[in-house]
Amino acid sequence: MDPQQVSKQLNIMVAFIDKEAKEKANEIKTKTEEEYTIEKAKLVQAQKQKITQEFERKEKQVEVSKKIAHSNELSACRLQVLKAREAGVNKILETARSRLEQLSKGSTYKDLLVDLIVQGLYRLNETDVEVRFREEDKHLVEEAYLVAAEKYTHKTGKKVRLTLNHKQPLPPSPSRAGPKALATCSGGVILGTPGGKIVCNNTLDVRLQYSFEAAVPAIRAKLFTVDVI
Repeated sequence: MDPQQVSKQLNIMVAFIDKEAKEKANEIKTKTEEEYTIEKAKLVQAQKQKITQEFERKEKQVEVSKKIAHSNELSACRLQVLKAREAGVNKILETARSRLEQLSKGSTYKDLLVDLIVQGLYRLNETDVEVRFREEDKHLVEEAYLVAAEKYTHKTGKKVRLTLNHKQPLPPSPSRAGPKALATCSGGVILGTPGGKIVCNNTLDVRLQYSFEAAVPAIRAKLFTVDVI
């Protein structure tokens, strides 16, 4: 083979190799671009998903915060309503208590003392009973306790030794005690066995408290027609 043919053959081989190299380079470039596009899409999708999850998390957090705030606000409103209702009910009690003292100034107070003593004797069911009373009720009680003892014996057939406790008087009425008094009593009596082991408090204040506590549901139903949810 002469030099010219060799040169021609070499040129053909070089051209072939160059073509193969370019095709291979293009193939690698195309594949690289495809892989880059795929990887880029994956990264973009992952980032989108991350952003979406973060947004949903914050959205839920905001929703929870709103619910908590609404619940707290509702609880505060409910508490205010309950306090207002309780204040209204207590105002009725205070009004009744302020009028209670008038009972001890009425013409029927002596009869009321008799009934309170008799009721106390029923509850105690003892043969030896002491009666405590307010100093201002002394004269009425001195008459009432004898009548009460006879009434109790007549109804039960039981005799009772009823004595007045002058050493431990009940607190005075609110009008006599004054605003700085530690304790007051609107009327009534306290019965007990000697030594005070068994006691029956039949003062007007305690009777009012018992009656009021029993009547509270009815009072609330009368005053407040809508339930607090």
